[in-house]
Formats: sequence, structure tokens, C-alpha cells
Amino acid sequence: MKIRRRNFVATSAGLAAGAYLPITSELAQAQTTRTLIVAEKGTPEGMDGDALKGNTQPCVVQCYEGLTRYGRTTRDGRPYLDPTKIEGHLAESWTVSPDGKRYVFKLREGVKSARGNELTSADVEWGWNKSFAQKRTGNFIANVSNVVPNGVKALSKYEVEFNLEAPSAIFLNALTLYTPGIYDTTEVKKHITADDPWALKWIDQNTAAFGAYHMQELRPNEQAVFVANPNYFRGAPYFERVVFRAVPSAGSRLTLLKSRQVQWIERPSTQQVVDLRTDRNVKVQDSFGRSMASIRMNVGIKPFDDKRVRQAMNHAVDRALIKKSVFFDLADEARSIVPPFLGGYDPSHFKYPFDQTKAKALLAEAGYPNGFEVELLYGNEYWWEEPLCVQVSDQLKAVGITAKPTRITLADLRARGAINRMDMPLFAFEDGPIVLDPVYSMYLLTHSKGVSNRARYASPVVDKLIDEGRQTLDREKRYALMGEAQRVWMDDAPWLLTVYPTLFEAMATNIVGWTPHPDDHERWADLKVG
Repeated sequence: MKIRRRNFVATSAGLAAGAYLPITSELAQAQTTRTLIVAEKGTPEGMDGDALKGNTQPCVVQCYEGLTRYGRTTRDGRPYLDPTKIEGHLAESWTVSPDGKRYVFKLREGVKSARGNELTSADVEWGWNKSFAQKRTGNFIANVSNVVPNGVKALSKYEVEFNLEAPSAIFLNALTLYTPGIYDTTEVKKHITADDPWALKWIDQNTAAFGAYHMQELRPNEQAVFVANPNYFRGAPYFERVVFRAVPSAGSRLTLLKSRQVQWIERPSTQQVVDLRTDRNVKVQDSFGRSMASIRMNVGIKPFDDKRVRQAMNHAVDRALIKKSVFFDLADEARSIVPPFLGGYDPSHFKYPFDQTKAKALLAEAGYPNGFEVELLYGNEYWWEEPLCVQVSDQLKAVGITAKPTRITLADLRARGAINRMDMPLFAFEDGPIVLDPVYSMYLLTHSKGVSNRARYASPVVDKLIDEGRQTLDREKRYALMGEAQRVWMDDAPWLLTVYPTLFEAMATNIVGWTPHPDDHERWADLKVG
């Protein structure tokens, strides 16, 4: 795929938005202090990285940081992560056993939380054990990285040991993440009760971390206020204070940015990006999207238990038209489950050109010569969900399939896609890897144990290829294994492939330093006024 980047800066008359929210006082304070005002759909509903809720992830990543981090590089004057380089972060160094199954990390000495407590290896052990006990996001990260359950041990005040079931090429990458969290347990343990041995209720609404920011205040559905960690080991962030304002309307967020009442909005729609090109008060930057705007077919529910039906669905959609009409050409056509920017991406197995005649023939072979009817479910998390579902529904009509776009809440969508339920026949969803590796991407989305495999897809062949890849350190061999896994998955066609939307961030023109991260959220510590 040809690498490209676009920077859009534009001009029009500013739009007044002062009546929408009482933001003017915040703006006045921002002019006298280093305050960043961010407009988002809502405030964080929780701050536990193991139990993501609405708006948890964009905030929790500001507070909890990993033992390692990706290196940095510059392209076209902009900063980016370098996924080929892993360097120390909360840990300053590490050693590895000859068999690749035991790591010992030396923590940086003198690292302190916002509460003034020093990081020790006991904090690392406790945080990983919390994730093992919760059996949610962090536990999945540990599993895919081959970490032995409860295999993290404090050896001394500043040394911590990780034991792996098998060598892992993605283990150090996984340690860049915000979960399993590394908590200030001196503080957290004050809130443990007999009924809540991991202080989960307290962690859900508070922060105790060693990262760049600490949550000072949370007013649900209004705002959350974060302040810089005065003890942050990498030095004081430029912005001393971040106000995370709840602005449910995408149009209102846009208006507030254009009228300079906020300085940042996440993920404007591509239609908004077109508008923002004409406004001098706004700067829009982009990066490759890691997540497909997918429509998934539940292979355990008729008619999608028949591979021919799933293949027919893929022949029935015109991706070029979707890219143009829904995404204004600001997207890449999807030709694999692995995102195009990742090493190991292999589009050579894509075999579904737009062909309505082929789609009708496959439907007839499967016993549906007149098509069928089904609800096409979608949520309210991403701007593209409704227009994409309407466009796909219109295209499927041409081959006899009536797919009725039906909106449900995000909570219902997530609940119905959970591993113990998975009862949606056809639905739109967006998931992508937060570890920059094709093995992680394939495990997450296609393995029978993948937490984002939400539609009962299970292939023993794909599982075996991924499991072998998890234990293979040779890059070319891993890429070959993932190439074969992509081929099998593509033939099985459990998703209706559409596009990978380009990711955009919109900000005040004087904000610099945005570095794209694999979870699609900016890091406030990267930002400053240029």
C-alpha cells in the first residue's frame, strides 16, 4: 500500500457556540494557565482499563503507562511511533533467559505517582494479578503474550520477573499498553474491602497511577478534570490541566472547535473534515486507521452458517462506491483482516470483486434464489455506522437480500456480542489491534478465543496457525503463517469487508506534537502549544 499523509488547514467565518455550554470561564482560565480543553461525546463512565466503558480508554491511557514504549521517529515533519523499536519506560532495562521464557525487568528508581508514592515491583505484580483475577482485557493481553497465569513475581524492590509459557514475539510490545495496569498500590490498598479485594469500585472512579496525568474531578455527563502528575518521571507535561468536556452532539463539538472554545475533538467524521478544510481556526491531521468499518455475519445463525451466503454478501457490495459516498475517498478499501499499515498485511488473498451476478449465483447454490430478510444492527459509537449500513442495505437489495438497518444502543451491541451470548445475525462493528503486530491482530479478531471475535467464527486451522505464530520469533516465518491464516479467513468470509477509514484528529492551529497511537487516542503529554 502506498504510504500517504494529508494535513488539512482551512478557512471560513467562525461560528458562535457560547450558548451551548458554559465554556467561556474554562477558556479564560486556559489563557492564563496551561489548560487543554477537549470536547468528547461524554465523560468517562469508568477508569478501570480492564473493564472498558464509555469514554474510558481515551482517559485511562493518559494515566496508566507501561514498562516499555515504542520508539519515536519523524516523517514529513511529524512525530510517529516506530513499532520496530521497543525501549524502556517504567522499566529501564531487562534480561531474557536463553529459552525466551523468563524476563527480569529493572524498574526505574524514583518514579512516583501523583500521590507521591514510589513505584516498586510489588505494584507491577499486584496490577497483573488484578488482571488475572478479573479475566478481562488485561488477562487477554497476558494470554496472547504467553504470560503464565499469576506468573509475575516481585524479586526485589526494583526487580520484577515475568514467566512465559513459550517465547513470544509480541510480549515487549504488549508491555507498552495501559493494561494490565500498574497501580500505586500504597493508595489503592486503602480502599480494599472484604467484598472488594481488588478495590474495583474505587479504581472505577479514581486514579492511582504513575503516568503523566491524574484525574482530579469527575462530574458525570458534564466534565472530568485531569491534572499533570507533578512527579512525572519524564518531566512536566506542557499542559498542566486538561478539561474533558461532555458534548454529545458531533455538530456542537465541531462548532465549539471552530469558534475556538475548545482546542481538541477526537475523530471528526470525514464529512466534517471536508468542512474543516475551509476554516483557518482549525488544523486537521490524519493517520492510517487500524480498524475496519466492518459488517459481521454470525456463522452460527442461518443463513450465515453457509459459506456461500457469506461469500455472496462480499461480492454484492461495491467498496469503491462505499469509499466515495460514505467516506469521501478518505479510506482504504479493505482486502484483509490485518490492517494495511501493519507488517504481515497480505491483500493477495482477496477474491471478492463487485459482482452481483456472482453473488446471485452463490445465493442460489446455497438455497436462497430469492434472497432473504435480516436486520442489520448498528450502534451509536462511530459516525460511519448509520450511513454505512444504509449504503450496504441499498446495495444488497440488488441481489435480493433485504437487510433492514436497525439502530440499538452501544451497550446492547456489546452485550449481544459478548462471548457468552453472540446472538446477532448481522451487525456493524469496529475493532482493531492495539499491539502493532499481525499475530496480535489475527488473535484478537479471528481466533476462537479472541475477545473481539464477536460472531462465533471458529476455525481449527486458523487457530493453529495463530498459536504457532505466537511462539515464533522469526519475523518472516510469522508473517508467512499469518499470510496463510489470512487466506483461510478470507475464503471463510465471516465479515463483509468494506474499508479502513482514515483516522483524523482536529485541533486548534497552535497545537503541535500529536503522535498517532495504536489505540487511536492522542496522548496529552505529547501535546503543546507551538
